[in-house]
Formats: sequence, C-alpha cells, structure tokens
Amino acid sequence: MSVEKSTEPWQNRSNRSREPTQTGYRRPVRRAANIAGRVLVTLGTLLLLFVAYQLWGTGFYEARQQSELKSQFRAAQRSAEATRAPVTGTTTTTTPPAPPPTGDAIAIIRIPKIGLDRAVVQGVGVPDLRKGPGHYPDSPMPGQIGNAAIAGHRTTYGAPFNRIDELAAGDEVSIQTVSGTFRYLVTGQIVVDPHDTEVLDATPDATLTLTTCNPKYSARQRLIVKAQLDVPKSPPPAPPTVVTDAQDVGDLAGATQSRVPVLWWALIVAAVGALWWWVFRRWRRWYVWVAGVLPFLAVYAVFCFYFERVLPPGY
Repeated sequence: MSVEKSTEPWQNRSNRSREPTQTGYRRPVRRAANIAGRVLVTLGTLLLLFVAYQLWGTGFYEARQQSELKSQFRAAQRSAEATRAPVTGTTTTTTPPAPPPTGDAIAIIRIPKIGLDRAVVQGVGVPDLRKGPGHYPDSPMPGQIGNAAIAGHRTTYGAPFNRIDELAAGDEVSIQTVSGTFRYLVTGQIVVDPHDTEVLDATPDATLTLTTCNPKYSARQRLIVKAQLDVPKSPPPAPPTVVTDAQDVGDLAGATQSRVPVLWWALIVAAVGALWWWVFRRWRRWYVWVAGVLPFLAVYAVFCFYFERVLPPGY
C-alpha cells in the first residue's frame, strides 16, 4: 500500500511537468498564426480600400475636373464667337481653330441613349483621362474630315464610357465644339487587342471612333464604337488641322508613369501605420485609434493616387 501511494504523486507530478513543456511548444505556433492572421486581415482591408478608391473615390476627382472643363469650354466658345470676324455680308471665316493644348477642353460629348454628357479633354495620357474622355491628338478634331478618335474610362474616374457597349447602329452621338454641334450616327462596334491601332486609321469622310476597355473591370481588350457624321443635320465638316498618322498613335493602352512617387508614398504609409500601431499599443484608448485613422487614410489615399498610375491603364 505504501508503495502504491508513493508512486501516484510521482506520476501526477510527472504528468503536470510535461504539460507546460507541450504548451510551450504550441505558443510560438499560435503566436505566428496570430501575427499572420493580422497581417492578412490588414492587407485585405488595404486592398478593399484601394478598390473602393478606384470605383468611387476617383469619381469625385473626375466630377470636379468636369466642372472646370465645362466652364473652360464655355469660355472658349465665347472667345471663338467674338473672334470669328465676318468676311463679306453674312459669310464668316471657315478656317478651323488650332487644336488646344493638352489637358484643355475641346468639346462636349452627349449620347442620349446612355445618358452621357461630358467635356472632352485634349490628350489620352493618364492625367488627361482622369478628367474625362480624351481626344487622340494625332486624330482630326470632332467635326473635321477624317477619323476623330476619343478614349474614355469604363470603370474608374466617373466611368464615362461604362455603357457604350449598349450602342447599336443608328444611335446618336452628339459632339459640340467651338465650330458647332456635330451629330454622328453609330455604324457598329468591334473588340480589338490594345495594340490594334488600325481602328484609328484615317478615313476619307468625317467619322468618329470611341475606345474603351473590354470587358468591364479589365484592360485585356478594347471595345471600339464606330460612327459616321450625319451630314444633313450637322455643319459642313472642315479640313483637319493635323495630319492623321496611325503609326504616331502608339498603343491604345496608353502609358503608365514613374514608379518613384509610389515607392516614396509606400514608405510614408508604412511609417505612419507603424507609428499609429506603436502609439495605440502604449495607450489603448478609442480616441487614440481614431486620431491615428485620419492621417493614415490621408497618406494612403495619396498612395492610391500614384499607385493607380503604374497599373496597366484601364480605359
């Protein structure tokens, strides 16, 4: 009896001594899993914030730019009317105005079927298309003889060309310039590779080409909508002010910009986030967390602004 009693405590102590050792092995694994989970949740949240910025945040920027462009276009209209001096009687000069500088408003495009009413900017670079639909500088101006071409975003920055896939033959596209309002009728649409610049080739008549990304939320292809000038319901088309050469257009996909600002702002976001985490770890108060959210979201929004520029352009 004494032997049995003496062995039971020893066995219990042995079992208890093993438990902390086994738990000690589990702690690093649990800690690593906890850290990995927090990192994944943080990355997922940042990704969702970037998507939200792309789909909705960019629209606020485009709306503000559109307001400025339309005001600029109205001023250009008044200036053109004031300088259009009559030659004899009611005959006025027919020399088309020179193309405006890149980034300036050149026209107002309206497509009643899809509710589109936007100012068109000169240029198809990344900064230009952030403002609205952009006119390819190497193509004739709208209302001139030749193939006038306009590109527009389909999912971001207000998505002006989001619904142009709904256009069918006979639908109207109205473009108002300082020379008058020109009415185009859609003739059809095709899907091409971003490198197929043949869709921008010169034409003997006054035509219009609209380009955007395809399918939605992807830049893999380009959707092309073709239209012909409705001559009876439009002013006479003027000769082009530029020489159209499709070889000078380059690529329908556009061009990205420098990655240097992205790297700098990524470091700033990491620094602000680390400081926010450190302060909150020392003072776990709700107002400390809120105070850290505001500056972090501010610098992250700037990071998204530059990061979006180096991604494959999505018209």
